[in-house]
Amino acid sequence: MAESMEGVVTADRQQDTEADTLKSTVSEIAKANHYDDDLDIAYRQFLLDIISTFGLLEQAVAQFDARFTLRALRFISTIRRRLTPRVLAHVLMVLYSSEEPQFKYFMSYLGENKLGENYGLVSDVVESLREHWGLSERHLGEKNGAAPKIPWSKEVLPEIEVYISIMIQVYLFDTKQYESGAGFSTELVDRIREHNRRTLDSLGAKAYLYFHLFHEQLHPKPPSRQSPVIDLRGKLLGALRSAVLRKDLDTQAPVSVLLLRNYVSTADITQADLFVAQTQFPPSASNNQVARYLFYLGRIRAIQLNYTAAHEHLTSAARKSPTTTVASGFYQSATKFLIVVELLMGDIPDRALFRQPSLEFALESYFRLVQKVRIGDLAGFNKTVKEQEEKFRKDGTYTLIVRLRQNVIKTGVRMLSLSYSRISLRDICIRLGVESEESAEYIVAKAIRDGVIEATIDHEKGYMESKQTSDVYATREPAEAFHERIKACLAIHDDCVKAMRFPMNQHRLELKNAQEARERERELAKEIQDGEIDEDDAGEGFEGM
Repeated sequence: MAESMEGVVTADRQQDTEADTLKSTVSEIAKANHYDDDLDIAYRQFLLDIISTFGLLEQAVAQFDARFTLRALRFISTIRRRLTPRVLAHVLMVLYSSEEPQFKYFMSYLGENKLGENYGLVSDVVESLREHWGLSERHLGEKNGAAPKIPWSKEVLPEIEVYISIMIQVYLFDTKQYESGAGFSTELVDRIREHNRRTLDSLGAKAYLYFHLFHEQLHPKPPSRQSPVIDLRGKLLGALRSAVLRKDLDTQAPVSVLLLRNYVSTADITQADLFVAQTQFPPSASNNQVARYLFYLGRIRAIQLNYTAAHEHLTSAARKSPTTTVASGFYQSATKFLIVVELLMGDIPDRALFRQPSLEFALESYFRLVQKVRIGDLAGFNKTVKEQEEKFRKDGTYTLIVRLRQNVIKTGVRMLSLSYSRISLRDICIRLGVESEESAEYIVAKAIRDGVIEATIDHEKGYMESKQTSDVYATREPAEAFHERIKACLAIHDDCVKAMRFPMNQHRLELKNAQEARERERELAKEIQDGEIDEDDAGEGFEGM
């Protein structure tokens, strides 16, 4: 493991040194060509940063190490706001000549009309960038004072080609060109399957993500049964089948999450449940993929009325999700579903949850909802749901919130039971806002049967009489609370152990060293037996015999 990490550090230092050298070269060329503007020089250095990631992809192919590919993918998130057709066109100019079919193919999606006039780079700058990447043109000799050149012939790796395609996907998605992006992504995933290279696994997973996101935005959108996302299931299932057969965990986990997202978006809960039952999510998947998988699994269980399992999955998803402002959307969505599930279970979320800076504004509607459920205000609950219906539908929680009506009624009955030792059914009818005393009697009887309250009903005199509350510490509730906390701590411990990295094939090295030691001992024993060496000459290494 130490040797592997030392190799990675050495490669990083070498790449940084080469990058610093080329930055000075680019600056000198720019100044020599009268590009003294700091912004113009910074732009060329920005192009250098993009091209430098190609070295990471080449190292990933040479060393068969996916960590270099993941570093290159993380770089896209830092530059996605600066990706423009001009930037991507200049990167393509460094990789390809203007006559190559691949260059023309990529430029057809960028749109030359959006590049503006004089978007080409200075030939010297292009040459310096190509030299950094080993693509310099070769001089054949002098003719009329000029040095004729032939096109550079270094082959562009499929990994670099797919990496550029992913940057184009990001640009098309950010600029909301969904139609073009859907067609481009379809062709991209087909090319990835044709290449069939294991070093493309991490890049392919990212390509499949945008492939699905583009089709989600096409009309008619989910949950319509005519949505284009339904047609994607064949390709996604085929990709999952190939990933499982090849033990490609980098693709298996993201594609499994995309399939669950697909089923949930069109309300195909039965198919989603069958998919979960018949497939196994890779336990060594990244933390982000595990969080997404648990989130969709929690939504499925909540719709199936299995609130205990849904609460467990959503809690784990919220804990694993990033809480930074850059990626707070997933944390907000997981928390919204978690709040609704807790309300359906009869619990009230902690008030401190709504005071978190990243959640305060997003959970404003849910805070009002919790207030109405907490006090059992049925009229206020119905008013809040009606006012915020559009927001709840957008969040996907409306169908679950509608189920809360019975919980609001139960909460109202519980509050009345705690406030009054005896109350008439007529007063219960007025306070809860139900239609008749018979309905109020039915609601109270159901609450008693479900164990919500401890009371009796006098049918003749028409009132409810509450029993004396018992000591909560005499029940099993404290033990169950401690059990849940211990279970959560043990789950965190297990996840930490699974997330630890161990040296690859270290056990084989130890077995090899042990075998060599045993062979040396046998040779020493044989030499001593033959009289060719004394025990004193054998040294300390022979003491084991």
